[in-house]
Amino acid sequence: MRRLSTGDASFQQQLSALLAFETVNDPALIQTVDQIIAQVRELGNAQVLALTQQFDQHPAQHFDELELSAAQLQQAFEQLDPTVRDALELAAGRIREFHQRQVQPDWQYVDALGNTLGQKVTPLDRVGIYVPGGKASYPSSVLMNAIPAAVAGVQEIIMVVPAPKGELNPLVLAAAHLAGVHRVLTIGGAQAVAALAYGTETIAPVDKITGPGNRFVAAAKRAVFGQVGIDMIAGPSEILVYAEGQNNPEWLAMDLLSQAEHDEVAQSIFITPDAGLLEQVAQAIDAHLATLPRAEIACTSLQNRGALVLVKDRAEAIQLINQVAAEHLELCMDEPEQMLPQIRHAGAIFMGRYSPEAIGDYCAGPNHVLPTSGTARFSSPLGVYDFQKRSSIIYCSPEGSKSLAQAADVLAQQEGLDAHARSARYRT
Repeated sequence: MRRLSTGDASFQQQLSALLAFETVNDPALIQTVDQIIAQVRELGNAQVLALTQQFDQHPAQHFDELELSAAQLQQAFEQLDPTVRDALELAAGRIREFHQRQVQPDWQYVDALGNTLGQKVTPLDRVGIYVPGGKASYPSSVLMNAIPAAVAGVQEIIMVVPAPKGELNPLVLAAAHLAGVHRVLTIGGAQAVAALAYGTETIAPVDKITGPGNRFVAAAKRAVFGQVGIDMIAGPSEILVYAEGQNNPEWLAMDLLSQAEHDEVAQSIFITPDAGLLEQVAQAIDAHLATLPRAEIACTSLQNRGALVLVKDRAEAIQLINQVAAEHLELCMDEPEQMLPQIRHAGAIFMGRYSPEAIGDYCAGPNHVLPTSGTARFSSPLGVYDFQKRSSIIYCSPEGSKSLAQAADVLAQQEGLDAHARSARYRT
């Protein structure tokens, strides 16, 4: 991993180069995705099936073979190893409990003029959940996307998951059963996103699409935004670990490696004012790296996008933490709550030495779908509020309408909108 120091004259330049990442701006990628979306819009199920056969070598000969039944999902759940099933149920329960606290009620109040004002909260009718498939098994992604939607009261949750050569991980299907997914289709890529956004003969268009995917999925989500809502354009996974005081370098090294093993463009950054600890962590990373099954992926990630950063003090670290705005932030220190008020930008904040990011990925309870690539400056974790919409309530009393109409009349005239002014004035 590269070594950086805030004392270097070129530090900011080096940091900018380290953080730079473009997800879906490749013109050739965008053109390919646009073509796929246009084909699916025109030809529907037939084109989705053809592309699934082409890209995934799926053996299905008819579109209806791509959909799994509720009985298949339940069977996958019941056939799990009891230890695995217990862990999945524990995670689902904690995720559900956390997200139930996010549910927002309708509210109203009556102002001094007798007008009733308020907000009506309504769940989305239908959402699409994208789950990576193939050799990978991401049941946690199913739980993190589907459970908040179910808690929000979404009427229909449709999950799409690619199944290369028809192969699916039963753990993903079990998670779909546990999370309350209504339909599961074994399709993926841009064609799945297009089918969800625009609908086909047998898939009703959804209102929102959430969930991670490859660059084709990310580009397709960007392309259909506006037709439907999306959660975010997710970039590579990231972790920023800040440590001070007495820390176990083995723990810190493994936390950094836990993100590096995701893929070659994942990012792991370590920050500390302790030069000795920095060296110990570097040595621990080298020692543990060779023992990982995904060592080659992790090594590429650390070499290309990882960094060990020496800062002068905690104040300098806080400035750097807010600049990076990482997806995952660990504060490995005594009394991290003292530092929390100064942290402005982070997707999820893991407090203290006993809160590894890996627990947050699976079973802590808060959502692991988080803003990446610096978007924590203006974005939040996925939650119940992403599957609800809010309508304003305006109920004027006769006297209240008369009073407010006078101000509306004046302001409308100032904007040169005479019909607006008259509409308000007639109430007086």
